[in-house]
Amino acid sequence: MMDEYRRGWAHRYLREAKAELQAAQKIPYMAPSLMIEAIRKARNAIYYSLGEPAFIEVLVRDELSKQNHSNDVILRFLVEMEKTVQQLAEIEEINDDAVMKQAGTIVQVASDFVETLTEEKVDN
Repeated sequence: MMDEYRRGWAHRYLREAKAELQAAQKIPYMAPSLMIEAIRKARNAIYYSLGEPAFIEVLVRDELSKQNHSNDVILRFLVEMEKTVQQLAEIEEINDDAVMKQAGTIVQVASDFVETLTEEKVDN
């Protein structure tokens, strides 16, 4: 069971991720950085919903460095999300439409994930 502190942070990060995506659609010249920030906040929302974010981050970094990856579905998902964040942060030319779609999918998955674990709908 999740405590209120982590639940509150998970919901806050998710609301902020959704707001970043909306802002990216309205402010094209800032869209690349806003989309990356939306993905990072979606990731943080998931981390808070799973437990202590610092611990989850260490697990993900450790898994990234391994040759033989875990069979844990959630850990594999978190690793793929981290890879996506890293790749997008390194790209100089971002195709806004493709990244917007990818960011939207990640935020929606994070929303579903957090809402499932917290058993509460997250409003914008």
